[in-house]
Amino acid sequence: MWWMGQLRSSREILTGQPWRPSRDRHQGAVAGSRAAKSRRHLSSRWLPVILLLASAAYAQQAQNPSPMVEHTRAHQRLREETPPGRREKLDLGTLFIPAGLKAKTGVPVLLFFHGGTWLPEEAAARNRIAVISIQAGAGSGTYARLFDDPKRFQSLLEDAEAKARVRFGSVMLGGWSAGCGAVRQILKTPESYARVSGVLLIDGMHTDYADGKPGPLESKIDPDNLQIWLQLGRDAMAGRKRMVVTHSEIFPGTYASTTETSDYLVGQLGVKLRPVLKWGPMGSQQLSEATAGRFRLLGFAGNSAPDHVDQLHSLPVFLKWLH
Repeated sequence: MWWMGQLRSSREILTGQPWRPSRDRHQGAVAGSRAAKSRRHLSSRWLPVILLLASAAYAQQAQNPSPMVEHTRAHQRLREETPPGRREKLDLGTLFIPAGLKAKTGVPVLLFFHGGTWLPEEAAARNRIAVISIQAGAGSGTYARLFDDPKRFQSLLEDAEAKARVRFGSVMLGGWSAGCGAVRQILKTPESYARVSGVLLIDGMHTDYADGKPGPLESKIDPDNLQIWLQLGRDAMAGRKRMVVTHSEIFPGTYASTTETSDYLVGQLGVKLRPVLKWGPMGSQQLSEATAGRFRLLGFAGNSAPDHVDQLHSLPVFLKWLH
């Protein structure tokens, strides 16, 4: 029965020991006899467990879970620090201006989504720009809904400028994973698109499968959510914007991976994707790259959760490429 597989998996997770059926015939006979005697009690004893595991299995179908550990490489991490500077709580997120950034006009600012607070601040301090860090929860839809009101982006910038008494120059958007949903939603408004000079998408450019599922060979993906990235890519290639995109090898299964969307993007833009093999930031391994004008796309090895987090901790380097 399907739930026995769930019980087996739960046992392995709890004990750390693999589950193996008994191969002793005598033990098997005894176990069979006992099972026959207690069969009438099975439903009442296991029904709550079965229902719980069934609901858990159903809840996980939104994405095929990636491995939570990976031991091939040492996954380097930035040390959590609080860089000196000014902080202002905003209607949405927190504005940070690094110490020593004294300009009152033309201050470059990054709006970064789904990266916590300290890490975007550390990246901003290293690159001497201001940052507005916004953490809203899980799922790209959560971030997209923040900007259902097309005027909210501009009002957020005005709020930050008023509280910090500065005027922003170049405005950049960045997101990791689900945070890219906010970036896409902001850029859908023409006035907001015109205000943005550069975009950084860290392993979060997703869309649906056209048929609702992958494969069986090369999957057909729904291009609707990718149109704004095509527009931005063309502008970056022409030198009007900057665009940096990264992806891993993680395969969600129920929606298109960042590898699939990246392949679609470069194919539509007519940019050659080159295979490479070299070390990337934070000990990552870069596998591919495509560049044209101010457009840059990089593919990295790894299909586990640590590989995904590697790219977030590479934010200071990625931001240097964007800024």
